[in-house]
Amino acid sequence: MQWRQELVDACRFGEEARAGVLVTQLGARKAKPLLEEMLTHPDALVRQAAAFGLGVLGGAASARRLEQQLAIEEARGDTDGESVVEAIIQALGHITESGARTTLVRRLARLVTRKPDPGDVSELAHALWRRRHPDLIPSVRHNLERLGPPASRPLHGLLMLLEKSPEELRQWALDPSIPVVHKTGVLTVLEEELPESLVSALPSFISVAHSLSGAAARQQGEASYYCDRLLILLLLHEERVLPALPSESRAELRDLARTLVAATALNCSLRAASLLKFVGQPEDADIIEAHRPTEPVLAKVFDDASRALRNHASSGERGTP
Repeated sequence: MQWRQELVDACRFGEEARAGVLVTQLGARKAKPLLEEMLTHPDALVRQAAAFGLGVLGGAASARRLEQQLAIEEARGDTDGESVVEAIIQALGHITESGARTTLVRRLARLVTRKPDPGDVSELAHALWRRRHPDLIPSVRHNLERLGPPASRPLHGLLMLLEKSPEELRQWALDPSIPVVHKTGVLTVLEEELPESLVSALPSFISVAHSLSGAAARQQGEASYYCDRLLILLLLHEERVLPALPSESRAELRDLARTLVAATALNCSLRAASLLKFVGQPEDADIIEAHRPTEPVLAKVFDDASRALRNHASSGERGTP
């Protein structure tokens, strides 16, 4: 069927917007039986697309069917089953009914009885953050006590976000006695969804990164990873977050990006150059060009950032220092 193949292709290539349109345009009455039939297909890609589609449709019935399929895929115990489990977890994270949240909590309880892959716990933490509710706190705390690092890190980040108000989160982030790895866990969960109420907490996380910039540039463990996750989060929400930051935070970000653009890790350097395009000054174009990679696709990111800053200079515009 053409519709099914188009949906599978869209999901396979990460075109979620197109896949969502395919489902909604067909309508729930026609799409639901087709998607449920696709869940029985031997091809894991087809089952993944079906899970995505049911997540788009939402509703209690979709949540129940996905819970049933989750048990089936877990029982397979193979790579194909694991790939469909991931798609189901993501789909449940987009369903608003409380039954979806309950299914995710049950999945977490099953995971912690064995030595789970950190990626599996991270997927669940992200999905639960989408379905966040104070009622989750006891179960998240209970399961966190049964996990050790590194699998516990995203779950710890989720718990901090569930428990703390924005002001408490700001103070927590600035507390030097809190391990950096726990602060990184918060940032990774926020990559899934950054509520407007928590944007005000970002300056504290930026200040922490600023204090770690030297160690991060030398690729020293947790400092480097923390700064990298912060840059990812900020660039994911660049248009909404960066203009709203206070001048002090923008200045700290500029210093951080100027330091990290010279980092030996190319991904970190790439993100720093991208960030300077938004928070840098015209004179920062020189440092971007000095660390421009030779690979054409990556070099274009540096060229675009440098050009944007030089255009600011020629037009008389300057970023907030």
